[in-house]
Amino acid sequence: MKLPFYDWYRNLVRNSKYRWLIIAGTLVYLFSPIDLLPDMIPLIGQIDDTVVLGLLVAEVSSMLMDRLKAQKGTTTATVDGTPAEAVDVEAKTIS
Repeated sequence: MKLPFYDWYRNLVRNSKYRWLIIAGTLVYLFSPIDLLPDMIPLIGQIDDTVVLGLLVAEVSSMLMDRLKAQKGTTTATVDGTPAEAVDVEAKTIS
């Protein structure tokens, strides 16, 4: 299912040229009294804020996780701190 607004927002946040501008704009929108759906309408007024906040949190956390994975590489550490080797596993479905 294609979500044009989500794809547009995600591409802008992941673009390093516009990242901080979009994050700042999102925060201004959340704290601004001007909304797509007025907050005076109970429940419906908070929907647009919740959706925008959810998008922001999801994308920023995804970017942070990608950055952490890139810094650490693909190895995992064992208890004593030495990198562990990857283990290949043959998975079979049980019916």
